[in-house]
Amino acid sequence: MVRTEDFNILVIDEDPDRAAIVERGLVESGYTRVARIGTSHNLVERIQALAPDIIIIDLENPDRDTLEQMFQVSRAIARPIAMFVDKSDSSMIHEAVAAGVSAYVVDGLREDRIRPIVEMAISRFNVFDQLRRERDEAKAKLNERKLIERAKGILMKEKGLTEEDSYNLLRKNAMKQNRKIYEIAQSVITAFQLEF
Repeated sequence: MVRTEDFNILVIDEDPDRAAIVERGLVESGYTRVARIGTSHNLVERIQALAPDIIIIDLENPDRDTLEQMFQVSRAIARPIAMFVDKSDSSMIHEAVAAGVSAYVVDGLREDRIRPIVEMAISRFNVFDQLRRERDEAKAKLNERKLIERAKGILMKEKGLTEEDSYNLLRKNAMKQNRKIYEIAQSVITAFQLEF
């Protein structure tokens, strides 16, 4: 289990007084590695350079430009993001979640609430990250399966093999060449396409 003091936390806030509240709450909760920047230009590059484990954004009223920057951040840097705002509406909440914000807290920035909110943002991020990895893995397997099926179809048509014999030929060549079956399937498909 990762200890709180092992996390690098980045606080993004233009207001030094508000940022101090967040930083104090983090330090009192055991998060000792805290940095702060403003929301000015080149936000994505600056965040990438700092490589935080967790991002906390504290804003009075997020605008569309800020949410777009958060969307760019969440695409470039997959990290838990907690956003504290003073005012909001339902469309802003939906846009923030779509932008990759893991926790969106309206009108409630207090030091004693920071740790549970950060922990919830981390947990929520981890759940969605696991789902995203499983989805990507399932897509990759499906694409591999499609390649194998297409290559089997080519072998059946061009070599007059049965489906089982086509698969066995792909598997035999994969084992012989120490490659994955879908890689051999891709080679068969490429070779067939070159004939035309």
